[in-house]
Parts: sequence; structure tokens; C-alpha cells
Amino acid sequence: MIIGAGFAGIACARRLGDRGVSVTLVDRHNYNQFQPLLYQVATAQVASANVARPLREVFRRHPTVEVKLACVSAVAPATKTVTCVDGTTFHGDYLVLAAGSQPHYFDTPGADTHAFPLYALADAERLRSRIFEVFEDADRDRSVIAKGALNIVVVGGGPTGVETAGALADLVREVMPSRYHDLDVAAARVTLVDPAHIVLSGFSTRAQAYAAQALRSKGVDLELGVKVSDIAADRVTLSDGRQILTRTVVWAGGIRPAGVIGNAGIAAGHGGRIDVQPDLTVAGFDGIYALGDAANTRAADGTMLPLLGSVAVQAGRCVADNILADIAGSPRSPFRYRDKGIMAMIGRNAAIFEIGRRRRELHGVLAFGAWLGVHAWLLSGFRERATALWAWGWDYFTRNRAPSIIGPDAERIDWQDTTSTGT
Repeated sequence: MIIGAGFAGIACARRLGDRGVSVTLVDRHNYNQFQPLLYQVATAQVASANVARPLREVFRRHPTVEVKLACVSAVAPATKTVTCVDGTTFHGDYLVLAAGSQPHYFDTPGADTHAFPLYALADAERLRSRIFEVFEDADRDRSVIAKGALNIVVVGGGPTGVETAGALADLVREVMPSRYHDLDVAAARVTLVDPAHIVLSGFSTRAQAYAAQALRSKGVDLELGVKVSDIAADRVTLSDGRQILTRTVVWAGGIRPAGVIGNAGIAAGHGGRIDVQPDLTVAGFDGIYALGDAANTRAADGTMLPLLGSVAVQAGRCVADNILADIAGSPRSPFRYRDKGIMAMIGRNAAIFEIGRRRRELHGVLAFGAWLGVHAWLLSGFRERATALWAWGWDYFTRNRAPSIIGPDAERIDWQDTTSTGT
């Protein structure tokens, strides 16, 4: 039984399904979402359908993989039984915990109420609606610009924050002027805030400098070395006391394991994740594995591996192979991560690609093309790859973005809810 249909859970289920093993895959959604492209859904570069694929389609050629749509609320590791919110229970001979992550607000006041996280497809659609809503409101009533209507704040200088800020800057500079002819789009301001004095901390110093310069060249204001101390309905307050009036705050400030991991009856390690052994089993629990964002996974030299999709996919395959080894009565193998590099998109013609363990670097247009190719390949189906490539090409050559609609359930903004002046 596998809890979670993210990168890790899908990879594990596929490999077991290929060998005819009976698998129960439980997830609260009936689709798999490609999380690295959620920011592009939010900024209208691709449609929701480009990054989500129905799970039953993914496993249509795996008759032994049963997909169950349910929200897991508790885990009994001793019996390898999970209980869902509706009272349904599932049991397996092996239990794989791959439930993914949720936003970590670090007790920032107002963040869970007023910020827009970017960790699920619904989050991206809500954020997209808000972005276009504030422009529509500003076009209708110019007075709301002084209330921060066109200010967008991105919290977090990691890959998600950098990629989102770059995409927002391109949206504001290249797309919005042709949509809002009478609106002073130049008044729009994208600000990235991070307590560190650098962006992309996991990258090389050279890459960090390139990313910061690329963002600034696109008009992004970098507020580094300061924290967001409070998020209200109409403003962000920084740790130095300054305020930025805004109705659009994107939270890319960190993640923590999904809530069910805390209800699994297993001691939590660093970051609230489960410490795993070299073969990805959980110490003290026979037949239980943890992987992806639910686990603290280490490389062969003992260093902690980053929470990357590539780590999750390889871990999922490793767990499947170890389960197959158990079934065959063979010894399990330790996880060996093959580092293929890291990358980040900063916007049109600007990206970073650090390849391989020696981190050979590509910057600029070549890295931009490499990023598009790699992410197209990683999408789970031919249709998703084709439509994503079409959307990217359309955006690149026409400077236009099609899925720029406000959702029917978008929350309307109360522009009277302002109390004081910000920066």
C-alpha cells in the first residue's frame, strides 16, 4: 500500500505494477500534479491540464494497481493500516509513506490566512485568479493602485520563489501591457523577500549572482536579509518595520511533511520528516518505508539529500526494488542517488542548469532551452508534453498567455480594508 501519488509514490507503484504486484495507491486527488510547473499555472503560462494527469490514466496498463480516492487521516504502523477521513481503512503487507508536503509558515502571523501557497494545483489556480483580479480592479478603479493593487510580494528565495518572481516579472512587463491598454502597468511591482542575503542557496555562488542580476534586470525588487514578520489582508510587514501594501502575497518560504506523517505514530526527525535507514525502511517497523518529502534521505556519504523530484523518483524505484527483493527472499539494497544536477528558470531566456556531481554550469539561453526540454520530458504523458511545449512556444513567440481567467470561485477583494500607509 502506498500513501501519496506524487513523484515518489507514482515511481514506486509503476515499478511494482510492472512486475504484477498488487498495489493500493491512496491519494486525496484522482490526479498526479507536476509540482515544478505550478508557478506556470499561476502565471498563466500553461493550463492546469498541462500539469495534471488522471491517476487512472497513468495506471491504465497496470491492472494490479488500484487507485483509491481518499484522504488519509491516521496510520497504524504496527498493523500497516491507514484510516481515512470518511472512516474507510486500507491494509497492506508493505506500507510506503510518500504523502508529500504542505506549506511551512514558520508561525508567521497571517501567513496561513492571507498568503497564497504554491504546493497544489488548486493553490496555483487561486493565485492566478488573484493576479488577474487585481489588474482588473485597478483597470476599473485607478485609486486601488495606491492601495497596493499592483504590488506582488514573493516570500522565499529558493527555486520556487525565484522562478515565480521571474515569471511574474515577465507577465507584468510582456503580457499585461497588451491586455490593459489604458492602465499604467509600469506601476506594478514584484518584490522577493528572503532572510538570507542570497537567492538559490543550494546553487553555486556564480549561479546565485547570475540569478539575482537576472531578477533585477526584469524589474524584481530583492529584499534580502530581512524577514516577513506579519502578513495582513492588505500589507506585508518586514522585520525592519517597513510595510508593503499588497493584496497578493505568494508563499514560497518552505515546506513540511503532510499532516498524516505526524499522525503515523513514528518519531519525527529533522524538519518533522521521518528518518530512514539506508534501504529507506523505517527503523523499528518491519515492511514500512518512507520517501520523498516525508523522509530524511541520505546519500551514501551520509549527507542529507535535498527534497527534489529526482531524489523522490529514484527513491520510489529503490523502494519498489526492495519490496520485490523481500518477496523473493533476497537482501535489500541501499539507496544510491544518481545526481543529475539542479536547475532553475528565472524567466524568458534566463535560467541556471548545474549538471552532474561536478556541477558544470549553464546560464542564460542555453540553460533556458535545457530547462524546457528536461521539464517537458519529465511530464507524465505525451499529450501533457505536447501541450506544454505548444504553450511555451506560444508564450515565447507571441508574448501572450491564453489561460488567463479568473476562476468562478475567486474571492473578491474588499478595497476598503486598509488602515495605514505602506512603502
